[in-house]
Amino acid sequence: MNPLTPVQIFCELKNLLFIDIETVSVQPDLDLLDEAMQALWTKRANRLDPQQNPDILYKQWAALSAEFGKIICIAAGYFYLNDEQQLSLRVKSFSGTNEAQLLHDFKYLLENRFNKRTRLVAHNGKHFDYPYLCRRMLINRIMPPAILNIADQKPWEIVHLDTMEMWQYGDKRYLTSLKLLATLFGIPTGKDNIDGSMVHDVFYRDGDYERIAAYCRSDVKVTAQVYLAMRCYPSLAPENIIELS
Repeated sequence: MNPLTPVQIFCELKNLLFIDIETVSVQPDLDLLDEAMQALWTKRANRLDPQQNPDILYKQWAALSAEFGKIICIAAGYFYLNDEQQLSLRVKSFSGTNEAQLLHDFKYLLENRFNKRTRLVAHNGKHFDYPYLCRRMLINRIMPPAILNIADQKPWEIVHLDTMEMWQYGDKRYLTSLKLLATLFGIPTGKDNIDGSMVHDVFYRDGDYERIAAYCRSDVKVTAQVYLAMRCYPSLAPENIIELS
């Protein structure tokens, strides 16, 4: 069988939008929350680890909870054909300290650049990125766009894709990191020696928002390349990946 041409591959991929988010706790330290929220976090911390100090657990885990965390960066990428008809990827990020504004900007992108046929793709997106985005939008009094809001949809109506779920092949207990999949498929991660556990300090201590945005865009690039590998399509050449901050 002859391999598919880039144009044929693009026809299968043109409605995909790859996303990733980066999050931090809403405040750098627990004692900066109001008393009600401090008490609520302490209750949650006792469920997480009753032997550990709630302040320590706050810095370790609050960013993973939409009630105690916030989004500081969203990256999105999509495939296109360049002037030479080569399959290419364009990745853009929204980042900063104004969460409401970046959520508004991302919602505008979803509603004005993409259509009802668009399918979101993220690694562990069904259990983290998609619900986290919806929850933080509602907390900021922003109605989640239809493409993201699955609250009233039946399971067979949900069009979101998740590369972790794809790799599970039905085995829900099988959790595999994006970095491991990238390593297996020989995909460079280019993480600049940063990982999710470092985002809190890079944001609150260093104020290096662009470093976080670059890390977030990198995850989108890797997720897109992993998706290609899982479809047995060729990887993209580095020159065919365009980044926009």
